[in-house]
Amino acid sequence: MVLEGREMDGIGNTMQKKAAELERLAEVLVTGEQLRLRLHEAKVIKDRRHHLRTYPNCFVAKELIDWLIEHKEASDRDTAIKIVQKLLDQSIIHHVCDEHRDFKDMKLFYRFRKDDGTFPLDNEAKVFMRGQRIYEKLMNTENNLLQTREEEGKSFERTLVASEFIDWLLQEGEMPTREEAEQLGRRLLEHGIIQHVTNKNHFVDGPLLYQFRMNFRRRRRLIELLHERGRSIPESHDSPFCLRKQSSDGGNTSFLSASVSSYCCNIVCCVDVSFSTVLKRQVSPEELQRPGGPFIKKTFTIIGDAVGWGFVVRGSKPCHIQAVDPGGPAAAAGMKVRLVEMCELLKE
Repeated sequence: MVLEGREMDGIGNTMQKKAAELERLAEVLVTGEQLRLRLHEAKVIKDRRHHLRTYPNCFVAKELIDWLIEHKEASDRDTAIKIVQKLLDQSIIHHVCDEHRDFKDMKLFYRFRKDDGTFPLDNEAKVFMRGQRIYEKLMNTENNLLQTREEEGKSFERTLVASEFIDWLLQEGEMPTREEAEQLGRRLLEHGIIQHVTNKNHFVDGPLLYQFRMNFRRRRRLIELLHERGRSIPESHDSPFCLRKQSSDGGNTSFLSASVSSYCCNIVCCVDVSFSTVLKRQVSPEELQRPGGPFIKKTFTIIGDAVGWGFVVRGSKPCHIQAVDPGGPAAAAGMKVRLVEMCELLKE
């Protein structure tokens, strides 16, 4: 049965407030996990010794603060401390001996609870982990579940039909019965992971359309932890995980970067046919597009979001790819800083 009017009233004010609170918690969990993986890759997290005792998979507080500032995740030490304190308050990290409840900018050892198996798996955390696994499964497998569809005369992108989503959950062995799959869908909605496209209905087994409200792959900026609504924070042009915006001044816009407002983009790049080194001299757009020249065009389709697509663009007429986040969506699409020289952005 589809609930309407006062009974739902936009899912109900109480339910919306609860979903918003749970969504903020989910953002902290996802942000913490992304930071953990980055610190492992950077060897900031490693086994350390103190007083003849080895502490596995830990980091030094002072070194982490240095790393956050160096990687432009915080502007100063006080801000960095507040960011990490947020992770400690949510039981994502802890002092290795649990002797300090406050994060201290000192040579103290801290550890992510996921690295020592002490992360508290309450019901909320389990739902988030389940939602993330389902999200990744949908993104990584070939299916036609996510499509642009219409409801109430409006078009919505990347939607799921509730009944088809339940069919998929059963086919993938995620749930044993339709009733339990429907209950899972309701929990995902209540936790802010999915939503009805017009926020008028709860999750029900039928033809209604739903979208993922959370993008688990979005590269979170740690400063978002200090704000109630992190998604409203403007991008930092110095962040290594966003596409730098540049405004067009008219005229020849070939190979110019463009402002970012879409979820998906096509990057048309000129690649040096030698696939060897970055350009060491200024090249004009005309030279890049010259027939028979040393450059060929290659198109990368990258799924991004409000933060960006995991690469940095610099320059103008033409611009160039300066950096690619190895764990971001651009790298997943095959983009490499040493191969891609110049590009233009085609928004979809």
